[in-house]
Amino acid sequence: MTAIDAGIFKAYDIRGVYPGQLNAQIARQVGCAFVDYLGATRIAVGRDIRLSSPEIAGAFALGARSRGCQVIDIGVASTDMLYYFVAQHELEGGAIITASHNPKEWNGLKLVRQGSLALSGDAGIKEIRAAVLAGRYAEDPGELGPASERQEVGGHYAEHCLSFIDAARLRPTRVVMDAANGMGAVGARAIFERLPMVERVEMYFELDGTFPNHPADPLEEHNRRDIVARVRAERADLGIAWDGDADRCFFIDDTGEYVPGDFVTAILGESFCLREPGARIIYDVRASRAVADRVTAAGGQALINRVGHAFIKKRMRDENAAFGGEVSGHFYFRENWYADNGMIPALLMLELLARDGRPLSEILRPLREHYHISGEINSLVADAPASLARLCERYADARVTALDGISIDYPDWHFNVRPSNTEPLLRLNLEACSQADMQRHRDELLELIRQ
Repeated sequence: MTAIDAGIFKAYDIRGVYPGQLNAQIARQVGCAFVDYLGATRIAVGRDIRLSSPEIAGAFALGARSRGCQVIDIGVASTDMLYYFVAQHELEGGAIITASHNPKEWNGLKLVRQGSLALSGDAGIKEIRAAVLAGRYAEDPGELGPASERQEVGGHYAEHCLSFIDAARLRPTRVVMDAANGMGAVGARAIFERLPMVERVEMYFELDGTFPNHPADPLEEHNRRDIVARVRAERADLGIAWDGDADRCFFIDDTGEYVPGDFVTAILGESFCLREPGARIIYDVRASRAVADRVTAAGGQALINRVGHAFIKKRMRDENAAFGGEVSGHFYFRENWYADNGMIPALLMLELLARDGRPLSEILRPLREHYHISGEINSLVADAPASLARLCERYADARVTALDGISIDYPDWHFNVRPSNTEPLLRLNLEACSQADMQRHRDELLELIRQ
């Protein structure tokens, strides 16, 4: 038996290059370990359109069935469709076969327990990792449990997402949508075909696991160039892009400018607070102060949290938070079982535009003028702890917190530096009250980090 690369077991999922790091043999063992860890008798399995996904999904289901578990196959689906199905049907768990925004050579598994609560490196993935690496399921499974059954999810999922808005309030809106040949096309067509007021300009909606047009990661500027150009050419009101598994949503305003995830969190968080006085809104340590400022001004409570969907979802549940958002484009909703979803933010943004009446660029103008953010900047470092120690020493006169990496706060600027979970990288996010100050502090910090 070939040795299994322990590095495929990540903080939030299992992910590796196919077939060298992740293949059918490993997926079967993960299926066995997953069912045994949960004690599950009924789970759901879905998959994206990567070329290896049918094989990985089939092997995972085989492993699950070999442990006596019934598997419901929801077919080709987005990650948030899997979350919806597991929670709506009160299943004991589920798996979506996807490598999200990673290149086509990769594949992976995102795993959830009952209620679509994500397994993570802190709870669940580490136990599955230990069982698989110990060779507990290396032998042929032999007898299988109950046969898999096939169920469709698209129609009911669309109805669920649409329940978050009053569709009758939408106004005629031209929207460019970029699915990057990934799973965004599945959810978007199921939902937006029901909204005749939304004129869709579709880009790369053909499902293709080779991602022939551009990588399915809108967080990277070069992957947004096509949609930015199309928004401007079409004189569209809005651009919406999704990552490969469509659990993240990204926006381009009517001028073709990218809308950072923390600005989206700020304006959607404000909307939730105006509807629900005192609402709790979760945001991550990288975010602009715009989030806390807007939420507080609207009468809500802004609660900061460590980065990562497993941690945000737990905090959402603990606080009964109405909404949560991350800089990375994940957005979470209490009425979606506290899980992230890539379509609900798009619908809420359309409703916000209809209600406000102004172009998105005008709504965002005060944020762009007062909050100057660096975006995430990665630095390859030889000794991450030493770099962090230098920063703590240099900025010891500030308020220093260590919720996730280190956060340094001054009255007129602040930053967070976090180590990567998987690479020798430090990730910097910085904000200042002017563009010039942001650039000056950014350059000073990068010099310290990269010594």
